[in-house]
Amino acid sequence: MFWFKKKKYPLFWKSYKDCFKEKQSAEFENIRFVIFDTETTGLDIKKDRILSIGTIAVIDKTIKVSDSLESYLTQDLFNVETVKIHGILKKGSIHKVTEKVAIIQFLAHVKNAVLVAHHAAFDIAMINQALKRLNLPKLKNKVLDTGHLFVKTKLNTTKKHFSLDQLSHQFNIPQHDRHTASGDAFITALLFVKLLCILKKKNTVISLAYLQRSNERIGLL
Repeated sequence: MFWFKKKKYPLFWKSYKDCFKEKQSAEFENIRFVIFDTETTGLDIKKDRILSIGTIAVIDKTIKVSDSLESYLTQDLFNVETVKIHGILKKGSIHKVTEKVAIIQFLAHVKNAVLVAHHAAFDIAMINQALKRLNLPKLKNKVLDTGHLFVKTKLNTTKKHFSLDQLSHQFNIPQHDRHTASGDAFITALLFVKLLCILKKKNTVISLAYLQRSNERIGLL
């Protein structure tokens, strides 16, 4: 006979998991969305690493600047080719934390919020890989993709893949701090609010289920 012991997880994971005992509000206006972005050493989910994480919350189509997080991670893996994109040096004056600390901070901040990102599959995968390296399960949060939400507006029927730059230009969103995690999170938050307003005009009622509904997977890039 084999005896299986229940796997023990650290307290920070238990605290995160306990947040999901509380159900999301039935009122859409009360749902906490956390828009987030990661800057990474590259696009290989297994090989590359997170350089920084930026988040900002949105509730009832209002961006909550005070409800945000910005973390820079120590770089065990360094790719000089990507520095010209994100500008994050291996060493410098920016305070950096370990991957474990950054993940603890991220989980404590997002709690059971609905996560939102542009081409979210990549950012979610990078966070999940970091969790895997800590011997932890995957994220439990529901996820929305602003690329998918834009397709829902049917403002453009000629293609189904749009970069954050393209949509920022279309909606006249300033690209301040583009290619920083916190900057891209804020740009995505502005885009998210604009898309919600458009979808609201097209539909009498917007629900989380409606926003999540998708028949196709949005690309990573």
